Amino acid sequence: MRVFLTGATGFIGSRIVTELLAAGHQVTGLARSDNGEQALRARGADVVRGNLEDPASLLPGVAQADAVIHTAFDHDFTHFAANCEKDRRVIEALGSALRGTRRPLVITSGVGLGDAGNGQPATEAVQNFNHPNPRIISEQTGNQLLEQGIDVRVMRLPQVHDTHKQGLLTPWIQLALEKGTVAYTGDGSNRFSACHVTDVARLYRLVLEQGEAGKRYHAVAEEGVAMHALAAAIAARLALPLTSLAPEQAEAHFGWFAMFVGMNLTASATWTQQQLGWLPAGPGLLTDLQHLNLPALNGEAR
Repeated sequence: MRVFLTGATGFIGSRIVTELLAAGHQVTGLARSDNGEQALRARGADVVRGNLEDPASLLPGVAQADAVIHTAFDHDFTHFAANCEKDRRVIEALGSALRGTRRPLVITSGVGLGDAGNGQPATEAVQNFNHPNPRIISEQTGNQLLEQGIDVRVMRLPQVHDTHKQGLLTPWIQLALEKGTVAYTGDGSNRFSACHVTDVARLYRLVLEQGEAGKRYHAVAEEGVAMHALAAAIAARLALPLTSLAPEQAEAHFGWFAMFVGMNLTASATWTQQQLGWLPAGPGLLTDLQHLNLPALNGEAR
């Protein structure tokens, strides 16, 4: 299969390139820069030049593809709502190019959309459009494309990690370096689900090869790791003190991250594992936090 992949040079997308090529697929990756193009070509992928600000620039990649995987996203969380709206426009453009065909489109969302609000882990069966995460617009747009007969499949992500990046925890770690303390709110009993990046990449391939239109898949290896355990691991690795803040102190300390720090983002992948035979095998989130790549962190902090 020839697969057009947005985000092909990114943290997750670059691993998906490896996974797809190893399975015998051909890959056309989206690149924004000369460096990105060179990196993709060196790995054996073809390239389409474009960017999310110009959704029409992605369409040549769709035209030559048997399937599309969309992982690109602008992770500037200070403009999160605007970037979710940008994602809507991109998904609409990708879908319009696939209308009238049976070629699948795999889009990306977050596990919070599967939270039924009953205190139980999020599941693939639930679509909660009352969730406070603005990323709901990605799944809403996917539903609209489904109604138009387009084969849309949704990959929901938890905190995707290795020793270099850990999803939302990465900016939390940067903030800790800036503030000189690792802070969390209350008793830190709220939990984040997680999965190692190599397991996530493998699941994207399985969803492409075996998934079904309209289904949602959870890339979850750990249903929930408590925030106080995460904070303690980060504090130990960075040699910083731990601080528990009252919820009303969160916005002043965390800025934009305040909307996430107290969330309970537990999620189950039982159905996904049963449907696709996916068994995550990578290191756990606490293990990767205990082996954080400090030179990379210090470089990013500068």
